[in-house]
Amino acid sequence: MRSLAALPAAADVAELLWLGDERAGDPALTGGKAANLSRSAAVHDVPPGFVLTVPGATLPRELRRALSAAYRRLGELVGTDAPPVAVRSSAVDEDGLQASFAGQHDTFLNVSGAEAVWWAVARCFASFGAQRALDYRRDRGLAEAPERVAVLVQWLVPADASGVVFSADPVSGDRDEVVINASWGLGESIVGGTVTPDSWRVAHDGLVIRGRVVADKRRMTIAAPGGTREVPVPGRMSRLPALDDAQVRRAAALAVALERRMGRPVDLELAWAGDDLFLLQCRPITTLHHDRSPR
Repeated sequence: MRSLAALPAAADVAELLWLGDERAGDPALTGGKAANLSRSAAVHDVPPGFVLTVPGATLPRELRRALSAAYRRLGELVGTDAPPVAVRSSAVDEDGLQASFAGQHDTFLNVSGAEAVWWAVARCFASFGAQRALDYRRDRGLAEAPERVAVLVQWLVPADASGVVFSADPVSGDRDEVVINASWGLGESIVGGTVTPDSWRVAHDGLVIRGRVVADKRRMTIAAPGGTREVPVPGRMSRLPALDDAQVRRAAALAVALERRMGRPVDLELAWAGDDLFLLQCRPITTLHHDRSPR
């Protein structure tokens, strides 16, 4: 697919690119997060979306019309006039081997309507200059500001369950097992640490489930007007596993496949909606000891 922004393809201009576009797969242009998803979109179920990429961190107003057109097109793709979207950052040095930037920039979920999406995109761009992001960059010896920043706009999957998956154990460093954590609803309760998720350990070889712990999952994040909210898990659902064995093995197989493609262990965010599994994020695990070779 072509860029919807009527702008020349040069390093010093802003662009709007769809996930799956060849240029969107260039991390120097769209950042690690969007580039990884764009390349994955050809072979895995990635929620449709687009990325706005600009030099520096100032959002040009001329992208507003292109964003409105892209948002209308996204609605056509998912079958609704005002699709709910997630708006997230993707800088050129984000989701790399030395720094993941997890939680450093603003994220907006369940945003609907072109005006609201533009506001969320502008706020996300502004967060690149927030003090916490500047401190994070300084502590890791990075430049004070990235050469190029990008913001990713994606359809928000109406998730029955969500999970964080590691193709290697981020604590022990074991490269032979996939570690899966999952709970009900959207993934923010897991990422934010407000729920104890179910967990599984799955062998790389044969995808044998070696261990499982079903937690008492008392909280879940759901879409709500204007964003999301955390609510109690209904009734007995809290003590039921969020995934069945087939879903667990499918998630593990995806993690192993993406590790092989990227050449190193990866950290995934996934969402399940009915029988469909969606890849929301893929990045290198930055906490592993590097004295052990990847599988």
